Formats: sequence, C-alpha cells, structure tokens
Amino acid sequence: MNVPSSTPAGHRYVVIEGPIGVGKTSLAEKLAPLMGADLVLEHAEDNPFLERFYRSPRTGALPAQLFFLFQRSRQLQQLRQSDLFAPVRVSDFLLEKDRLFARVTLDDEEYSLYEQVYDRLAIDTLKPDLVVYLQAPVDVLMDRIARRGIRYEQAMERAYLERLVEAYTRFFHQYVDSPLLIVNAADVDFLGNEQHFAQLEAEVKRPRRGRHYFNPFSG
Repeated sequence: MNVPSSTPAGHRYVVIEGPIGVGKTSLAEKLAPLMGADLVLEHAEDNPFLERFYRSPRTGALPAQLFFLFQRSRQLQQLRQSDLFAPVRVSDFLLEKDRLFARVTLDDEEYSLYEQVYDRLAIDTLKPDLVVYLQAPVDVLMDRIARRGIRYEQAMERAYLERLVEAYTRFFHQYVDSPLLIVNAADVDFLGNEQHFAQLEAEVKRPRRGRHYFNPFSG
C-alpha cells in the first residue's frame, strides 16, 4: 500500500513555529488546505489562566504554563497513537516550545516543579518532517499584536517579548531534531501578498535536510 503524500517532498507532518505575533497560526491555516492536511492548532484562548498571566506574570505563570503543557502533550500523544496512514498534518506548535516558554516565565523553583511534571508525563511525540521557523524583530511583533487586537495580549510587556525572541533564537540555533527552514517574516505578508505566499509554499514543499534560510522578496 502506498502512503499518500500531498507534497513533492512527502512531508506528512509540518510544524510552523515562532514567537507570539509572528503569524504562525495564520500561515498554518493557509498552508493546510493546499497541502491536503489536517490542522493541529494550539488553542491559547482555551487557557483560563492566560489572561491572569498577562495581567500579573508573577502569579499567573505557573498555572498558565502547566495548562499549556497538559493541553499540548495530550494533542501530540493523540497524533502519536493515530493510524500510520493518517492524513498529512500542519501544526502551529512544537512541544519543545513549552519548555522554552516555561524557562522564560517561571522562577527557578517553579521551573523545577514544571520539569518534574514534564518528565512524569513521559511524552512520546511524532518528529516533524519539516519545521518552519518564522523570525521577526520585536517592534514588528508588537505592532502585529496590537493590530490583531486580542484583548488579553494588549497587556503584554515589551521586555517579556524581548526575552521570548531571544529564547527562540537560542533554541533554533541549536535545533537539529528535524529539517529546519528559517524564514525572515519581518517585511512580508503571507496572507495578503500572494507572491510572498507562493514563494514560501514552494520552499515548504521542497525536500529538506539540515538547516535552510529563506528571505522572501517581491518584484
């Protein structure tokens, strides 16, 4: 039996990642139908502790982070248990980013507790065939966050976003678990500019090994 593939590269599990406001969910939602893929999205709006975190990071960080850990691990374990010939999937998160956020938001004692919980979950997830990492400066992210107007995000502190961007940069500088496509998303509009999107779609569909960089252009 032939395993179905919706891309020339045979990608069956593509993950879009990047800091808050960079556009990963919107891009995943646009890519998925063109790849004949199921969407696997984290639903931040379901986290009852997130608004508390943005209002008071010191008191809201741990419950918000644990909620996300349980939510994301449950979603990815369900993928792991699914049939071998399941559809192509496009997701807007890596489980590893949960630890990234935890290290940024939690103090040392809270992070130690978080790590104990993480280890006890014994999470066994699928490895992506491709990770697309969207990069953009903090000023660009702050502007996009303001324009999309999600109420609880408007209290986000710039310093928090700066730490998050730095953490993403360090994480993906060392990332080797899957082929990686690093995309300069600062001056492009993958939703409104079809030329930008067509360029990225072509890059995503190429066979990949190792690390690659992509800087979309218009002309």
